[in-house]
Amino acid sequence: MSRVVVPLVDGFEEIEALTIVDILRRAGSDVVTAAVASNPVNSAHNIRVEADTSLAAVREDPEVEMVVLPGGPGTAKLGESADLRAMVERLQSQDGEIAAICAAPSVLAGFGAIDGRQATSFPAVRDKLEEVGVDYRQDPVVRDGKVTTSRGPGTAMDFALELVAILEGSEVRNEVESRLMRPETATA
Repeated sequence: MSRVVVPLVDGFEEIEALTIVDILRRAGSDVVTAAVASNPVNSAHNIRVEADTSLAAVREDPEVEMVVLPGGPGTAKLGESADLRAMVERLQSQDGEIAAICAAPSVLAGFGAIDGRQATSFPAVRDKLEEVGVDYRQDPVVRDGKVTTSRGPGTAMDFALELVAILEGSEVRNEVESRLMRPETATA
């Protein structure tokens, strides 16, 4: 079972964060939501979410294989977190997985975690990625090495399913997707 951390800050985009948590848990991953600051955490659309723990409590957890950053209006607060920077740097040094969606790839750019890689993001932060030499793509989900990025709320399901494939394998991804009744996979 893969252990994944999803950090939450006030102003997180709930479709992105909660879709990721939901889909990965359906696949059997051990997903921990971690408050970067206060808990409960208020989403971009005023949905209060009680995180499982604090980011400080899991930042050095050796069992964490992946960190997934959701976007939203609070994304800049992720970039200010020393705990998150330390976790990203540790995962990169240990060949762990790093993922971000919407505006959150700009946080990875600020941490120096995607310099020179292929990546995507919400269009409004494209310049921040290109400033660090990102080969910017407009695909819904982009994977380069151990870094996976996605564009926004509308691509959250595809992003989450790609994370399942990375962590749990394609067979598990297909099984989870088949139960979601997505138009491409729904059968009578």
